[in-house]
Amino acid sequence: MYQSDTSSDTSPEFARVKQATETAGLIIMGALHPRSTEAKQLETGTLILLGTAGAFWPVLKQAPEWQGSDPVDRWSTRVIGQMAQTLGAEAHFPFGGPPYAPFIDWALKSGRTFSSPVGALVHDTVGMLISYRGALHFSEEFAILEARNASPCINCPAPCATACPVGALNAHSFYDVAACHDHLNTEEGQTCMTGGCLARLACPLSAEAKRDPEQSAHHMHAFHPS
Repeated sequence: MYQSDTSSDTSPEFARVKQATETAGLIIMGALHPRSTEAKQLETGTLILLGTAGAFWPVLKQAPEWQGSDPVDRWSTRVIGQMAQTLGAEAHFPFGGPPYAPFIDWALKSGRTFSSPVGALVHDTVGMLISYRGALHFSEEFAILEARNASPCINCPAPCATACPVGALNAHSFYDVAACHDHLNTEEGQTCMTGGCLARLACPLSAEAKRDPEQSAHHMHAFHPS
């Protein structure tokens, strides 16, 4: 299993990042050493991936970025940028391209994120409600929590594969974007628009993300503007 955050195998550097991450309303979603994992675009040091869980949405709604366009990305840029400056790291973000930072490669090589039966990524604690907001790259290599989990999908009956009413996310053709958009234009599709993707919500681990339905609705409207 993934080691607890009280493991003696961690380092003071990791502990400082964890504290700063929680203070910001984020969670550490993975960590890796580029040298041993052959992570794309990086060669040395330590990379820590940051994402959202239940604490994030209330923090964002109280932030100045809440007023205006793209509040999530603007908040992430400011907050993670400040964390990088304070902690002595370089900030990377999954938005702002092209070119884009290879977050999918980094996520998979962290050992805590895997490909689900429908192709979308699944995380070992927040399921398919993944939202990477940035990453911190440190030039030095320090001890991190080592991921030891196998994919959570191995013994799962894969409710994600059958949850989509129109089969846009499925175990055979993976993501049919056009079918998804067409469904979201219908009355039946408003369930997804207001509560989030049914396939992603069907993942048994997604409940651990403790996501406010308002956050899911925000992301859905960004994906499918009315």
